[in-house]
Amino acid sequence: MTAPLPLHTDAPLLAQLGRLGELFDLLGGVAILGGAVLTLQRALFTLRRQGGEAAYTIARQTFGRGLLLGLEILIAADLLRSVSLNLTLSSITTLGLLVIVRSILSFSVQIELEGELPWRLASSRNTARE
Repeated sequence: MTAPLPLHTDAPLLAQLGRLGELFDLLGGVAILGGAVLTLQRALFTLRRQGGEAAYTIARQTFGRGLLLGLEILIAADLLRSVSLNLTLSSITTLGLLVIVRSILSFSVQIELEGELPWRLASSRNTARE
C-alpha cells in the first residue's frame, strides 16, 4: 500500500470537484451514446438518399466526432477527479495512465477522421486557401 501524499480532501470544494468529475463521466458517456444515435439517424437518412458508400462515410465521420467529444469530456473528468482524491502514487499513476490512453485514442480518432496529423492539417488548409 502506498502512503498518501500530504494533500487531503477535507475541504468541501475538493469534494465538489470530485462530484463534478462524476458528472463529467456521465456527460462523456452521454456524448458517446448520443453520437451513436445521431450516427444511426444520419447514416440511415444518407443511405436512402445517396446510397451505401455515402452513408458509410457520414456514419464514420459522425461517430468519430461523437467519440472525440466523449473522450475529451472523460479526460476532463479524470483531471477533475485527480484534484479531489487523496493522492497516492498508485492513484496518480492510474489517473495518469487513463489520461494518456484516452489522449492517444482521441489523437488516433482525429487522425482517422481528418486523414492527416493535426499540425499538418492546419498548414494544408492554409496552402489550399492560397
